[in-house]
Amino acid sequence: MAEGSHRPAWAEIDLGAIEHNASVISSIVAPARLCAVVKADAYGHGAVAVARAALVGGATELAVALVDEGVELRDSGIEAPILVLAEPGPDAMPEAFAYRLTPTLYTPEGIALAGETSALRAGNSCVPVEVKVDTGMHRVGVDADALVALVRSLVEVPALELGGLWTHFAVADEPDNPFTVQQLECFARARDSLRAAGLPEPRRVHAANSAGAIAWPEARFDMVRCGISLYGYAPSPVLGPTLEEATLAAGWSPGEGLRPALSWIARVSLVREIEAGERVSYGLRQPLKARSFVATVPLGYADGIPRAFFTGGGEVLVNGRRRRLAGSVTMDQILLDCSDDGAVAVGDEVVLIGEQGGEQVTAEDWAKALDTISYEVVTRIGTRVPRSYRSRRW
Repeated sequence: MAEGSHRPAWAEIDLGAIEHNASVISSIVAPARLCAVVKADAYGHGAVAVARAALVGGATELAVALVDEGVELRDSGIEAPILVLAEPGPDAMPEAFAYRLTPTLYTPEGIALAGETSALRAGNSCVPVEVKVDTGMHRVGVDADALVALVRSLVEVPALELGGLWTHFAVADEPDNPFTVQQLECFARARDSLRAAGLPEPRRVHAANSAGAIAWPEARFDMVRCGISLYGYAPSPVLGPTLEEATLAAGWSPGEGLRPALSWIARVSLVREIEAGERVSYGLRQPLKARSFVATVPLGYADGIPRAFFTGGGEVLVNGRRRRLAGSVTMDQILLDCSDDGAVAVGDEVVLIGEQGGEQVTAEDWAKALDTISYEVVTRIGTRVPRSYRSRRW
């Protein structure tokens, strides 16, 4: 149980694994630099602790989605460069500059706001900002055809400097999808348009997320922005072999690749013996096939276990054996069908994600049961689940 918590459930984060993963990724992408993406509380792992471990492992800077996330890192004493991946609004832009964050810009309004704000703080120096180009994902970013006009307006602001130019891939985790090539070509044309217009070159360019960094070496440029791989998972199962090959090519031995950093653990709070044919939990969805020991575990959908985990046949570990849910996930608890195993007892550890007795359940196993991705699995583990940290270094 996590220190300071009265709840017999916790997520254990191995900071040594974070440091190791950062080192592996850095060696794969060298000479490109590694930017560790620690948005969304480091994908549920804890932003401050993960950021420190990633920097020790070889990351040279950090990336967040929100200015508030960057402020948290600065308030914790982290001095590394921090890139904000989305354009800050009027309320957030002053904080971005006050805390020495690097904002991403992609609208004329953002350029004007950044210019007004930075002029009040920069004195005679220029503040670097980055521009994001939309090369086909169509989420945020300036259209490639509008890039020249936007950058021209940026360089006309005395207090701003074009520190970086970047884009983001939509399907880099699908190595046979030609759309990534189209995005790279669009990005190249956008860069060429700046040169043709006589505009200053950005200090750096970057495009690759974890999938791009692993599967598209030509997309590594000056820096890669890695999130899910930092936490120990391939961006998609199909990239597992590619990641292994890249790890070996970078000089690592077999078995020294990425290591999942998060384990999710609880303890059985109640055990009841229930007759065959009885149904448990909300909706009474499914009869027990045989007389069974049913174990209650104090975690539910308020903690990040979706109701679909039951219908998808998700499994957890108890005493080194895989166990399925006996009924619907409730807000605060799940019920496990432990069959005829009378050895299950109150206080036994339940491993929802992690290893036990030679067996392993991963976030990828959860993703398969839920028809989603490992990113969603780890980031949705709620704040009611305390985090504990272990590492040889911290």
